Parts: sequence; structure tokens; C-alpha cells
Amino acid sequence: MTQATNTLTSTFTPTFTKLVSKEGGREYPLKAINICEETFAPLEVAYDYDLIRRQVSRESIQAGPNSIWRYRAFLPVESENPIDVGTGMTPLVKSNRLARRLGLKNLYLKNDAVNMPTLSFKDRVVSVALTRAKELGFTTVSCASTGNLANSTAAIAAHAGLDCCVFIPADLEAGKILGTLIYNPTVMAVKGNYDQVNRLCCEVANTHEWGFVNINLRAYYSEGSKTLGFEVAEQLGWKLPDHIVAPLASGSLYTKIYKGFQEFVKVGLVEDKPVRFSGAQAEGCSPIAQAFREGRDFISPVKPNTVAKSIAIGNPADGVYALELARKTGGNIESVTDKEIIEGIKLLAETEGIFTETAGGTTIAVLKKLVEAKKIDPDETTVVYITGNGLKTQEAVQGYIGEPLLIEPKLDSFERALERSRTLERLEWQQVLV
Repeated sequence: MTQATNTLTSTFTPTFTKLVSKEGGREYPLKAINICEETFAPLEVAYDYDLIRRQVSRESIQAGPNSIWRYRAFLPVESENPIDVGTGMTPLVKSNRLARRLGLKNLYLKNDAVNMPTLSFKDRVVSVALTRAKELGFTTVSCASTGNLANSTAAIAAHAGLDCCVFIPADLEAGKILGTLIYNPTVMAVKGNYDQVNRLCCEVANTHEWGFVNINLRAYYSEGSKTLGFEVAEQLGWKLPDHIVAPLASGSLYTKIYKGFQEFVKVGLVEDKPVRFSGAQAEGCSPIAQAFREGRDFISPVKPNTVAKSIAIGNPADGVYALELARKTGGNIESVTDKEIIEGIKLLAETEGIFTETAGGTTIAVLKKLVEAKKIDPDETTVVYITGNGLKTQEAVQGYIGEPLLIEPKLDSFERALERSRTLERLEWQQVLV
């Protein structure tokens, strides 16, 4: 293993060098731009991997902060003091009860339901985006969001002292609206779905000099998702898994986990091996899964209609790249019904004590579907990404879970209620057996 000549806490030389079009390779300067002028393809951040190799080792990373910034050399920032609110290094939980229920031997859950500060993986991408926004001179930041991103942008902007205006669909879950308003940003609730919100934000970005984390800053923002790949490799003992299952919205998270794995291989931190990538979508918004199922190499936009609002993007910007990744790695992209999503939320909660939102319910439901279709080897190391907290989307499970047993403050009232609950439990098991 190459020893680092610098550590993350001493002299730091930025390692990102330019922006490059994902189609055609045209190069661009490191500014607030996200689309190639010639091909209209997304732009990617390019790095000097020889420089990274000289700066990092396993030991230097482990000596770094207990946050995403232990991987600073792999991220597009110049600052010696990036915005660090404790984001990242979330638990990689070795599943026992869920694994047994599904018949798997080596199942892990990457639990970003407890990510800081707003309980979703979006805190990773926003920490990177707002650090870069400050470096580029922006004083107002913004986003188009299905909820989690608005929470993160508002919270981290407040911490960083940046003005903030976020855009959300007007029918968003109450928990996510409240979880944004508490940080006192300006919130624009748009009468439309996410794709309509995003189109409006593109127009606003062209007329206001604001840093939109998922528009003009998107090339930098999306790099934060790589840390979900870095952490899993480190937490597995500097090894790659055999198979990952992750939710698909725009497709960016999915492809960036892969990029993170490949970058660790490229600089010699882990050994290369095949990793299968499987993706999860809700049937009510499954343009990538539909294209995968039909063998298409293009995405047909759809109008979202699902309880899984956090991944309800009908025209996914990185959908084609997600398709390519699933196919070249031998993975699968599946969709599940809203009913299966709710059952997925309940299954994860009752087996592992993790309350996830609808995106996580979608991922668990797809995991179950893949197991039942024998598309997951019981012996392979499988990592499932849980990207958000169920406290944000409580409406999704209301009416599908039990009610408290109302009793008098008397022992006999308790005993009657206990017997009633046991009777109901026996009846439920009899229905399952039938």
C-alpha cells in the first residue's frame, strides 16, 4: 500500500482538474456549469489520480475526521475548512433477522436514515455542493427537491450562513415541509410534480445568480454520493461487496457509488472485483425499470403517481447511465407497487429496528423480489442502501400498522387488553398460514 506523503489534516492540494462532458469528452473550466454545450450531456468532475495516490493511504483516511471529509482528496473542493456538520460515516449494519427472513447469509444495510444533520443521504451531496458554492462566491443557494434535498440545503445553508430559497412540489409530505421550514429559508411550494419544479428552477437559475445545488452546481454536488461507496468499502475491511441494491430517482446516486468503488481501485486502496449493481423503483414512477425490462437504451419520461415521492422523478437525468451500469455489471432494475413499498418499510422495521421512508421501503421490497426470483446468491455479500428516515413520511404507513391499546389505569384492564392482543396475534398468524 502506497504511503501518503501528505495527510488530510496537513497541506492539502486540490485534486480536481476540470469538468468533462459524459458524451464526447469536451472539457470545461471548474465553474458553475452542468451541461455540455455541444451534446447537452451532464458534466463530470475529473481528477488527478496520481496526485490523490500521493496524498492518501488507508491510514491517512482512517486518521481523518469521522465524516465524509476523511475522503476530501476525492471530492471537488479547494477549502482547507469544508462545511463539516458530521455528515457521513453512518452505520453499515450486518443484518441478522432480515437476512434470515430472506434466506441470505451476508446481507448488510448502509443506514443513511441516521445521517446528519437531516437524516438522509442528501446531507452528503449538499455538504459538498455548498462548500463549492462558497468557493465560487455564491451567497444564495437553492434547489429543486422532492423533500430530503430541501431539508439538507436549508439546514446546511443555515449552518454556513448562506441565504436559501428552495422549491418543492406543493403536495409534499408534511414532515418534509416542516423539516425545511424550521431552518427559516424561503420555501416555494409549486403546484406541480418534481419535473415541473425542476424546469422552473432551471429558468430561475438562468435569471438569478444563485447556486442551485442540483442544477448549475450539479457536477460538484453529485460527487458527494461517492462517499456512500467509499464508506462501504472501508467498513467492509477495505473490500468491495459482491452486489449492491440502491434506489433509483435521477440515477445519480447509483452511478456515483460505482464511481466511488472504481476510484478506490484506481488509487490502490482496494482490490478490484466484479460488483453487481441492482436498482429499485416504484411502479408509479419507474422509467428506468421500464427501459431495463424492455431492453431499451433510452428513457421514456413518465408522470409520477406513487407514494414514494422522494424518488418520483419521471425524467431522470442519469437514467441512461444507470441502465448501462446495471447491464454491464450483470445487475437488475426492478419496480414494486405502493403496497409492496409499505410492506418493505414494515419488514425492515420489524426485523432490524430501522424505520425508513418510502425510498428505503422500495429498496427492501425490490431486494425481496430479487431474492424470490433467485437473482441474489445467498452466499454473496450484498449491501442495501437505506437513504432516508421514516419519520419524514409517516403518512405512507398510516392505516397500515396497528393502533395503541387504550386501557384504564387498572391491572384488570391491562390483563384484558393483553389477552385481546394475543388473540388478535394468533388470528393474524392463522391467516398467514392459510
